[in-house]
Amino acid sequence: MNHPTFALEAAGVTVAYRSSPVLDELRIRVRPGEIYALLGGNGAGKSTTLNTFLGFTRPSAGTVRVCGIDVAADPRAARAQLAYVPENVALYEHLDAHENIEYFLRLAGTPPTPGAIETALDAVRLERAAWRRRLGGYSKGMRQKVAIALALARAVPVLLLDEPTSGLDPQASSEFNALLHTLRARGTAVFMVTHDLLGAAEVADRIGFLERGRIVHECAAHGAERFDVRDLYRRYAGTREAA
Repeated sequence: MNHPTFALEAAGVTVAYRSSPVLDELRIRVRPGEIYALLGGNGAGKSTTLNTFLGFTRPSAGTVRVCGIDVAADPRAARAQLAYVPENVALYEHLDAHENIEYFLRLAGTPPTPGAIETALDAVRLERAAWRRRLGGYSKGMRQKVAIALALARAVPVLLLDEPTSGLDPQASSEFNALLHTLRARGTAVFMVTHDLLGAAEVADRIGFLERGRIVHECAAHGAERFDVRDLYRRYAGTREAA
């Protein structure tokens, strides 16, 4: 079986609302095992980009693929290849972490194998004392860990994140970034939209700057060499002013 070169691909994608373009021939490619951060000001098209990958927004032109699957042609098959973690994770507060993951796995038609949930919770480093506590008492960082543990238990190759570090304290942000590095090492493609420039510079392999629905700048980290944060800030500030 041939494996697709790109886990996510937007090829010349155009989306317009009431004839006003939101995405304008957008081009993004994310390889397996790569962390891609998309930055841009409010109204630049970040949420619409996520919605096109999820199949909730259909482009008027261009093609969106998830692991080689055309999202417009088969949205259910495409969604089966990814997990989406929104800014505010929606889980059942009256259930504990283990129960939440088991419920959503069964809802998706993939009941867990013995030990799979425990292995996933260990992988995201959620303290074991919290596994059987109701999520009503969880912090945002703990909720995110449960959502990502669900993605691990489903063994999906793509993870979409919306403002993942919003509202996290520095320690929780650091733990979250370490978790993303673990996912990358497993071959998971991570696509995140964010306003957190410093967080993106710390964790991403590539950063794209979105302005009026187009990538106007894209830069990559090379090995141990990380990004020039001052240059990133100058580029990011430019997109925010233009948006």
